[in-house]
Amino acid sequence: MINTSPYNGSLTREQFLFFETRTVAKLMSQGLSDSEIENQIAQDNLFQCPTEKTITRVARACIRRLHALGDESLITAIAEQPAEVAKQICLYAMMKQYRLVWDFMISVIGNKYQQQDLKFNRSDVNVFFIRLQEQDDVVASWSESTVERIKQVLLRVLVENEYIDSNRANHLNPVMICSIFENAIRNNNDTIALPAFNCFW
Repeated sequence: MINTSPYNGSLTREQFLFFETRTVAKLMSQGLSDSEIENQIAQDNLFQCPTEKTITRVARACIRRLHALGDESLITAIAEQPAEVAKQICLYAMMKQYRLVWDFMISVIGNKYQQQDLKFNRSDVNVFFIRLQEQDDVVASWSESTVERIKQVLLRVLVENEYIDSNRANHLNPVMICSIFENAIRNNNDTIALPAFNCFW
């Protein structure tokens, strides 16, 4: 069977990686190539990882995420703007790289903000996956442990971006989009993503 699914299970190995992504963005903004960035991070152990293999894997994940933005001004913003601005753009980069994160943030989180329904708990994540499994054979084939790990990644991403206070939260916090980021999304004709940041056109 040819895999035509937009989803893949590699998200199980991913985290939000804000510090690491910001470090890579700073090096990119200095004009370093991808390989030069990898080498400098490994040489100086900028991520404080226990092994070089881990350093390389994380560095490549951050590089892919930043390239997924397709916008050098946003990469510069991650490097230079205050943490709250940079974090929103890092989340957007994760959405751009992973269709699953994109769909979750827009169809679940964005929809709740649009409906002004701030009730949220783990059951919302469970329902999202049930629907996804009904629609996509690849997602349906994932093991329970894979699905569970991805759910945990999504919840941690929400916590790190202050959408929820903890994994056991029962409501969404009202986030506010930063103007620099909002303008970039509009300029990139990606307005469909705005509700995920509690912003509407």
